Amino acid sequence: MPVFRLNNKEISFPDPRLAREDGLLAVGGDLSVERLLLAYTHGIFPWFNPGEEILWWCPHERYLIFPERVHVSKSMKKYMKRHDFRIAVNRDFSDTMHRCRMKREDDEGTWIGDEMEKAYLELHKRGFAASVEVYEENELAGGLYGVVIGKCFFGESMFSEKKNGSKAALIAFSRILQNMEFCFIDCQFYTEHLESMGGEYVSWDRYEELLGEGLNPGGQENND
Repeated sequence: MPVFRLNNKEISFPDPRLAREDGLLAVGGDLSVERLLLAYTHGIFPWFNPGEEILWWCPHERYLIFPERVHVSKSMKKYMKRHDFRIAVNRDFSDTMHRCRMKREDDEGTWIGDEMEKAYLELHKRGFAASVEVYEENELAGGLYGVVIGKCFFGESMFSEKKNGSKAALIAFSRILQNMEFCFIDCQFYTEHLESMGGEYVSWDRYEELLGEGLNPGGQENND
């Protein structure tokens, strides 16, 4: 499959089904709010190294966590019972995203550059991105951030300041999303960590169905 080249004059994407086997669909374009919203509502997301061209991805299979099926191990249940956890939503989006960036830079490198931070902060200001933090005994333990559209949450990155911090954040946030009847947490790609939290693959056809339900909860189908 060819990789499509985007430009800054027209905000559009090729059919997501035309993505390569590894999920790469297109290069170029920009990270404007309008383009990002169009991308996420069609199952597409940016992922690229800072300073390089923007790469747009749409894996044929998607890795999801369903909020009602998030896995909490026995050891994690015990850990959470022994400690006082408090969750905060949108405490400081910019700080949470930057912590995710710094943790990844220290470990294995990151795709979260200045351009990404600026773009997702603008999404947040427009009401389309959220951050979640958990406090253990009133100390910041971990957090995550992602894109929110309709009843869909597209997870972007997590960080831990203390043991199990990101796990506690994901578990607590999953319970909130379950109560709000969200359809899924889109993890985008597989990791062992996400598998341990209950992640599972779904086919593109199934993902497209869930995406339609989440973007139009109880309403009309998306005919875009």
